[in-house]
Amino acid sequence: KKNQKKQHYNNKQLIMSKVLGMGNALVDILARMENDELLEKLNLPKGSMQLVDAETSLKVLSETNHLKKEQASGGSAANTIHGLSCLGVPTGFFGKVGKDELGSFFKNDMSSNNIEPKLLESENASGKAVALISPDSERTFATHLGAAVELSADDVVKDIFHGYTYFHIEGYLVYNQPLIEKALQMAKEANMIVSLDLASYNVVEDNLEFLKDMVKKYVDILFANEEEAKAFTNKEHKEALEEMSKDCNIAVLKLGKEGSLIKHFETTFEVGVIPAQSIDTTGAGDLYAAGFLYGMVSFLSLDKCGEIGALLSGNVIEVVGPKMEDERWERIHKALEELKNQFQSLQNKK
Repeated sequence: KKNQKKQHYNNKQLIMSKVLGMGNALVDILARMENDELLEKLNLPKGSMQLVDAETSLKVLSETNHLKKEQASGGSAANTIHGLSCLGVPTGFFGKVGKDELGSFFKNDMSSNNIEPKLLESENASGKAVALISPDSERTFATHLGAAVELSADDVVKDIFHGYTYFHIEGYLVYNQPLIEKALQMAKEANMIVSLDLASYNVVEDNLEFLKDMVKKYVDILFANEEEAKAFTNKEHKEALEEMSKDCNIAVLKLGKEGSLIKHFETTFEVGVIPAQSIDTTGAGDLYAAGFLYGMVSFLSLDKCGEIGALLSGNVIEVVGPKMEDERWERIHKALEELKNQFQSLQNKK
């Protein structure tokens, strides 16, 4: 099975690689808390992503009235696509928003960042994720999916994938199994390279058998953090990575401060982190995936892909929310050039 998948990695296909993302189109509303008491009051387990109804979402917002808030287009796959676009990769995003202020905000944010918005519209309100940021920079999400969850298998048509080489999808979509299965099927029929980010440990626990089946059948690159990997494999660290790699070409285990592990067939790479002052971990995993995929479309070795992932995630944790300012991106571009030059000189020596 692995050898069949391996045929997709040919240079011809990668030269003009475009990356399409699919996920919940959400607007992140970010609030920094002075302590974790509010999480207990709202019955939200720290570090989790909890799906809430419209009423609970309003309650969470009213309980955070006194806190300073920031707004950004979010959703795991959208964050990854945004990161890739900032690195100059041609990208698109497929999702669903409401015909409202948040929906317009999301769409404009995509277009202004050169992301092709393949957005369907709903009569219902756009999805929003209230991110409650603890003093230790851990974030807890109360997410009301709204219009985002109305994306259905019938909405997935061949035209969406036309012209794209990579398809990046977030695990949060597994709450609609027919949707994710049809999208993965069609991506594979279009000979795309598929990457999946497992998203959140509770999502994995709730949909374990289905997720394992999808990875086995359709996924080339699998991203997970420690908690997600443990939920997915019932193992930890290198043993979890080993288990993950049995069903995909490239398994990536994100270990936070400890860096990351990457396994491709029999080869394992260990990648470190860059020095960073963490104030908010929102988007760290999503931006790691963006850096990694950038390395893939740039024909770099897997350890370099991981280093670029670390470069992006190490930068995004120094800002509130999943978006970074232009000067920071300029510094990232300079560091990228150095990485690519190192890689090139190594290749030349071989």
